[in-house]
Amino acid sequence: MDFRQIQYFIEVAKREHYTEAAHSLHVAQSALSRHIAILEKELGVSLFIREGRNVKLTNIGKIFLQHAELSLGEIEKAKKKIREILDPERGTIRVGFTSSLAANPLPTVISAFRARYPDIGFQLRQGAYLALIDSIIKGELDIAFLGPVPTQEKNVQSHIFFAEEIVALLPSKHPLAKQKTLRLSELRQDTFVLFPPGYILRGIAVNACAQMGFEPKVAFEGEDIDAIKGLVAAGLGVTLLPELTLADNVPRETVRLRINEPHVTRTVGIIIPKNRELPPSERLFYDFLKEFFDRLGRYRG
Repeated sequence: MDFRQIQYFIEVAKREHYTEAAHSLHVAQSALSRHIAILEKELGVSLFIREGRNVKLTNIGKIFLQHAELSLGEIEKAKKKIREILDPERGTIRVGFTSSLAANPLPTVISAFRARYPDIGFQLRQGAYLALIDSIIKGELDIAFLGPVPTQEKNVQSHIFFAEEIVALLPSKHPLAKQKTLRLSELRQDTFVLFPPGYILRGIAVNACAQMGFEPKVAFEGEDIDAIKGLVAAGLGVTLLPELTLADNVPRETVRLRINEPHVTRTVGIIIPKNRELPPSERLFYDFLKEFFDRLGRYRG
């Protein structure tokens, strides 16, 4: 069994057609069929069954595909790591982030990093909070921007860059809109626009309300920051959001108010795997991030 046979097998499994797989691989169909036959003979099993002009994986073929893809992925990671060791300033960095950090600070940080290392590329993935943690643990990502930063997860290493306030966003015609601050209990009778259950920002909002002795009445739910802002702008409820999400974009027909009781904050930072070493390009980015936010903190201070 060799690397090429595994590549050929995966391509046939993906396309379920020998001719299409051969075209994709730029090899003769006869050569492709021969390599698959050799692979099946070595394994002592049939990996495909024919269905007309197409082929389908056997049950054993499905099992082999899972392991073949994992093996191919590990080989690609090894090749990438070797390239980066030879030249860490030409690698590709895999970064995950939550929607609440998409507009700020992620673009600013990446722009500053690219100014110093213009030949390093990025693969960016937006995802849900728990899914990003899982991706770091599984090795699908190397660095993830999160808020709040998990400190009890044993399989990741956390680094907090700063803390930010959670603020209230109200329709501009709300009775409290002309105030500069509010007590969260003043919104006890209002309807709320929040993320669905399971989202970390919903948990922050619900816990903050619980501190003031009430449970928010949720009228609308949205999985996107801009959608939630839009619903508030339409006068359909109030919400609580991290200050960063409103730094450069407070929608028309809304007002942002600081919450003076309780004082609600979240940490913002990154996580990296605890039990494996960062590839060279990712290590450059990780060290840059710590330097960047350390300088920013001193400047703000």
